[in-house]
Amino acid sequence: MHTDTNRTPLNVSVYSDYICPFCYIGHLRLEKLRAEYDLEVDWRFLEIHPDNPSEGMPLEKLGYPPSHWEMLMANLARMAQEEGVVLPERTFTTNSRLALKLAQAVREHRQEVFTWLNRALYEAYFLYRENIGDAGVLRTLASDVGVEPELVNFAWRDPHYEDVLEQNCRAAALAGITGTPSYVFHDRVYSGAIPVDLLRQAAAQSISHSQP
Repeated sequence: MHTDTNRTPLNVSVYSDYICPFCYIGHLRLEKLRAEYDLEVDWRFLEIHPDNPSEGMPLEKLGYPPSHWEMLMANLARMAQEEGVVLPERTFTTNSRLALKLAQAVREHRQEVFTWLNRALYEAYFLYRENIGDAGVLRTLASDVGVEPELVNFAWRDPHYEDVLEQNCRAAALAGITGTPSYVFHDRVYSGAIPVDLLRQAAAQSISHSQP
């Protein structure tokens, strides 16, 4: 894997899910650190709504109290504006398990195209309102970034990828992580789509603690 020897290496673990809108914002913010560091992200995929049907369901069935949901959406709109993105109104949510398994398999076997798939999954769901719980949609997204059909099939068939999701859940519980996105810099957890300035502070502290 290419590394930029002119930049300080920075390692961070990120717990996230492709159907979490704050994870999308968090992803955009974290990417800004690439201009300053040789950033290496250990993606720890967490399925936040495992009971959602893959065909999708209305957002209101998630069961959030209306006042709380309005507050969340107001915060999301503000963050999206800060990052210069327009998030169309969504009316549905879906199941992310197939997407998470696919992303994990691509990370392991086709790392060179993972960045493209990672972005494509977020954009398909949040910008273009596609159902990334649908296997056909995922096959098209994978093909568009150069992932072979055989690897897609392998991701969904091999029990290893189910095990990885379970391992991520256990690791999150041990770290006290209860939501997404969550970032782990040198064993310190930062929860939520935190501002870029706070990410920079976390990065600096992580590097300071890792130095002999």
